[in-house]
Amino acid sequence: MGMAMPNESQPGKSPLTSASGHDLTPPSQAELERLAADLTPEERRVLLHHGTESPFCGGLLTNKSSGAYTCRLCGLPLFRSSAKFESGTGWPSFFEPLDPDHITQIRDISHGMVRVEIRCGRCDSHLGHVFDDGPPPTGQRYCLNSVALRFVAEGSQK
Repeated sequence: MGMAMPNESQPGKSPLTSASGHDLTPPSQAELERLAADLTPEERRVLLHHGTESPFCGGLLTNKSSGAYTCRLCGLPLFRSSAKFESGTGWPSFFEPLDPDHITQIRDISHGMVRVEIRCGRCDSHLGHVFDDGPPPTGQRYCLNSVALRFVAEGSQK
């Protein structure tokens, strides 16, 4: 199955920008390699090879600080802390993305089930899955791997 990038970069066109004003231009292969160079083996397994961390072990599961969750690989802001909720599943869960353009959804038929995989809308790294059993107002549960995210506290530079 091919990659389903919501925004395809075209030569001669200006950078792609999300509704919230973030650059969505996919990194070049060289840039991806540079970004991936400092990943831990577990981050590499999840982000680049579509793995899943074990439940209840992720470092961001119990984080209740105000801020934003960004893509571990490229830094694109993905979720606000105000959209995080306790799902009881063992993975950080959110009811809506910061900007829908920042998440790509792909049908996933691996492991004998049909799910919707979520990937970063800029670098295409694997983040987790989205399910239709979340709380109001969206009814969505974006179930994320902690190692796919980096938390940026409110008011910090990065």
